[in-house]
Amino acid sequence: MEGRPAELDEQEVGPPPAGQRPSARNLVPRSGIERNARLVLLARRVSEYLSAVDLAVPRTPWDEEVPLLRSRVLVVVLLWLGAIGLALASPPPQRASAIFAGGCFWCEETAFEGVSGVISVTSGYIGGQKKNPTYEEVSSGGTGHAESVEVVYDPSKISYEKLLEIFWRNVDPFQANGQFCDHGTQYRSAIFYKDEEQRKAAEDSKRKLEEQPRFRGKIVTQIVPTSTFYPAEEYHQDFYKKNPVRYHMYRTGCGRDARLKEIWGKPLAGGHK
Repeated sequence: MEGRPAELDEQEVGPPPAGQRPSARNLVPRSGIERNARLVLLARRVSEYLSAVDLAVPRTPWDEEVPLLRSRVLVVVLLWLGAIGLALASPPPQRASAIFAGGCFWCEETAFEGVSGVISVTSGYIGGQKKNPTYEEVSSGGTGHAESVEVVYDPSKISYEKLLEIFWRNVDPFQANGQFCDHGTQYRSAIFYKDEEQRKAAEDSKRKLEEQPRFRGKIVTQIVPTSTFYPAEEYHQDFYKKNPVRYHMYRTGCGRDARLKEIWGKPLAGGHK
């Protein structure tokens, strides 16, 4: 038939024999037009199957109810196929990632959690020499890694530049080799860029801050190429949810929010403080 994929015509062999279910095999869509054509074809085969079953079943006193039942089944099947079609037609979200180090990753996670366009935030380690480091190894300062977060986001909803803005407002850019009450290179602040575009955006964001006299020549936050990111142990992920009492005791005791307010006024964050 003109206007339809030829392979669909080859599959049309008439209604299936009574008692044989229509097959959905090989009806995986490979394009929008072909997907819709296949869904229509499958719906028609379901209808033909129901008709064949109706003809094969001996007449009973309930014959008058059969057409109504068949119609209801067909409506359910068509609704189901329509839902599948809509799901397949919806494009998956775009994905990009950014990696930031800003001291304790329990707190850095919360800066991005809940932000519109952010898909996930994972605590981990980056910038060191040892493969698959443990928390104990990193926190001792012997591996060269920094506690960090990997932010997966939809660039159609939030830009990398916006993530940079959130990052800066949640670190102390004046503090070298540490953040707040945590000292050592494992707690350094850094932007790990993945490509030239991210590097340029990071440098531009730093340059924009340095237009203000209080930042000029004083920012020690690193802007460095990314390396292998190792997700931290599961008990560290979403720590603010798993152990809120300990999290808030640590955050308050470390003086993080007091220092951020001193530098920035009000941190720009996801709201999970």
